[in-house]
Amino acid sequence: MQGEQYAAAAQAIRDGAPLDQVPVSAAERQLLEFVATLTRHAYRITDKQVEDLRTAGWTDEQIAEAVYDGALFNLFVRIADAFDIHPLSITDASGTPAVLTQT
Repeated sequence: MQGEQYAAAAQAIRDGAPLDQVPVSAAERQLLEFVATLTRHAYRITDKQVEDLRTAGWTDEQIAEAVYDGALFNLFVRIADAFDIHPLSITDASGTPAVLTQT
């Protein structure tokens, strides 16, 4: 999700809003929920979830890209956690995203 049309969605995610409150389409929310499952419980991803994404209009290439991107960001976060690396608030005009400070 890139571009100005997703600014409100990006801000909601940064603020830690529940996915059902993020202003995106139903298909986009479904993809975000899929990536959330990948992040929290990858072993729980089912063939039905993937088929439901296809039914919602996502191509296999788009689903694979969501998995690759999600897995890569999960790697970065785990490395940062392991080495106690935190984003510098000076690098972001909004400061550290609320979602990173929630427990």
